[in-house]
Amino acid sequence: MRDLTLLVVDDDPLIHESVAAVLPKGWRKLSAQSPSALPPRGFHCALVDVHLTGRLEKTEGIEVIQKLLKTHPFLEVIAMSGHLDRPTMEACIKAGASRFLPKPLSPDELELLLTKVAALFEIRGGEESHTTRTWIGSSAASQSILKQIAQLKNEGGPVLIEGETGTGKEVTAQLLHLQEKRGPFISLNVSALPENLFESEIFGHVKGAFTGAERDKMGLVEAAHGGDLFLDEIEALPLNLQAKLLRFLETGEGRRVGAQENYFVETRVIAASNQSLQKMVDEGNFREDLLWRLSGKKISLPPLRERLEDLKELAEHFLSQGSSRRLTLDEEAVGLLKSHSWPGNLRELKRVIEQASLYAPLPYLRAEDLKSWLGPQSSKAASSSPQWNGRVDLKEGLSPLLAGFERHLIKSALEEYKDIDEVARTLQISRSSLYKKIKDHDIDWKP
Repeated sequence: MRDLTLLVVDDDPLIHESVAAVLPKGWRKLSAQSPSALPPRGFHCALVDVHLTGRLEKTEGIEVIQKLLKTHPFLEVIAMSGHLDRPTMEACIKAGASRFLPKPLSPDELELLLTKVAALFEIRGGEESHTTRTWIGSSAASQSILKQIAQLKNEGGPVLIEGETGTGKEVTAQLLHLQEKRGPFISLNVSALPENLFESEIFGHVKGAFTGAERDKMGLVEAAHGGDLFLDEIEALPLNLQAKLLRFLETGEGRRVGAQENYFVETRVIAASNQSLQKMVDEGNFREDLLWRLSGKKISLPPLRERLEDLKELAEHFLSQGSSRRLTLDEEAVGLLKSHSWPGNLRELKRVIEQASLYAPLPYLRAEDLKSWLGPQSSKAASSSPQWNGRVDLKEGLSPLLAGFERHLIKSALEEYKDIDEVARTLQISRSSLYKKIKDHDIDWKP
């Protein structure tokens, strides 16, 4: 990572000396002792004294904060003062400071804070870049997400990521992992794993533990030792297995199926859900104690319809990724994209851009090039599926066609067998996965 610069704005030379003495590796200090001496550029974070003249009735530092953020809107600003007056501290936060530190400064607290600022700059991708290598978007919502990710650097413990389907939960998990620079990143979609294989997959098994266990197998929590295990669609985890995951989260201990002894690993679990786990707790489908353990550190991702400022940037990114042709977007096309409700979020946007770019006759995408690929406006969630009518219109795209056919199969099985366990056995999926699919496809079914 490139070296970063901390601008210290304070009239006390001792503060400049003490900050220089405790700067973490990769940081250097730039000094200014008055508002008139502020450098125009060349710094990544600012540490600003509220009372620059030492007079408590004057809060020149607040004006400095406002001035800095006016010319550097993505700058991280930390306010400081030896006078802990609540209205003044809150005024600093209102002015745009992200933190307030009391004087005398704690070396450990300052070092930790600068480590998180460095993490934020790294995932942003550099001083002048307002995007990241993997997270696209410079809106206020995107910047808030990146700050939340950076704040979790070196914190340890499980993380819960909630958001609708297609909002970027796995990308967020990968960014959480990459900023730690340690160990492997292993991903598992819980809903895609048969219930009877979950314990063996997660914790491993020994030879002879069950039919087909012809050799010892390492579980994913062991394989991810020193790194992160990403459990996507954690809401699909059956209740009887939630207790086993909870015990691992609390103790760090696992046991291979058929083994007599436990093992201990240092693996962080990052869980993701496209449903409200609190609502599932209220309905009796998710353990409350597991939710407490998972959500100590939580990131909620907004749907695309709540971050339309990012839409053009995202569309241009998918345009550059999905085709060898050099295409641009005209303004009318951008306006049409912004008027769509995007029930499928980023995943839907990516599909639309890829399909439209394939058939666009001109070196740019027009509104008419996009219209046939945009589904009908919908206020429903992304998971609502089309009806299956037996006909195949390839223009609908693979995902909607598959979703419609899956809905048809599940609905037919429910009508034929009635008993939910028999339906799950017939379709060869777990009962919890079946319940989830019934809800995802908005199937009108009552037990």
